[in-house]
Amino acid sequence: MAIKQFKPYTPGRRFMTVQKNDDLTRKDPERSLLEPLHKKGGRNNRGRITMRHRGGGTRRLYRVIDFKRNKLSVPGKIAAIEYDPNRNARIALVHYLDGEKRYILAPKDLKVGDTIVAGPESDIRPGNALKLKDIPVGTMVHNLELEPGRGGKLVRAAGTSAQLMAKEGKYAYLRMPSGELRLILQECMATIGQVGNEDYENVSLGKAGKTRWLGRRPMVRGMVMNPVDHPMGGGEGRSKSHKHPVSPWGTPAKGYRTRKNKPSDRLIVRRRYEK
Repeated sequence: MAIKQFKPYTPGRRFMTVQKNDDLTRKDPERSLLEPLHKKGGRNNRGRITMRHRGGGTRRLYRVIDFKRNKLSVPGKIAAIEYDPNRNARIALVHYLDGEKRYILAPKDLKVGDTIVAGPESDIRPGNALKLKDIPVGTMVHNLELEPGRGGKLVRAAGTSAQLMAKEGKYAYLRMPSGELRLILQECMATIGQVGNEDYENVSLGKAGKTRWLGRRPMVRGMVMNPVDHPMGGGEGRSKSHKHPVSPWGTPAKGYRTRKNKPSDRLIVRRRYEK
């Protein structure tokens, strides 16, 4: 898969790059695996905006992805590699031997016609899913569970992978894509290989309109606001008023740790940022 560039015949095309999508083998999704997706506009169940600058965007349907990989010891054949508008990774349509169809995250080097399987007897091949206790040390994995049976929560973005570093007791040591080293129960499932579509990080949107298609609304700098709207607003000309950068509510915006005391803190061996 390659990145396509354009001649600058319009201002928006000058810096825009897109993916050629040579890896896709099917255009229309599997209708039995589609669900409606309602936009929230960054609002919670009370109608309050909890995430700013969200709204609009292209209408889309949700593809039901099998993050749990709980169909054990049943071989499945890769029928298609498809585009998913809800994520930057590709998805693979799997036809299982018993007739069921499911979507999974498409790992790198997985091709149409390949066979995948989940379970303790699976080979160490891209697309197969096993518990961490059954995976050799040093293997690259993705779609990691945090709790057994809850489905994969970690390492699902395009081009990412985690490495199984060691096993001790009931925990396994994994090095995350951020460099963080953390413990995860060996009973948790993981999928072998690296998530595909690693060229996604090289794509340049090129224009503001493409950002709007993704459902992101314009963001305004606090420095150009009025004092009533932002702590950094006001003044004649650009001025920070000798203050540190903060959010509209006064929280420091650069380098300030906002992570609260979470139960999983004890499972982090080495943080991604050294203190």
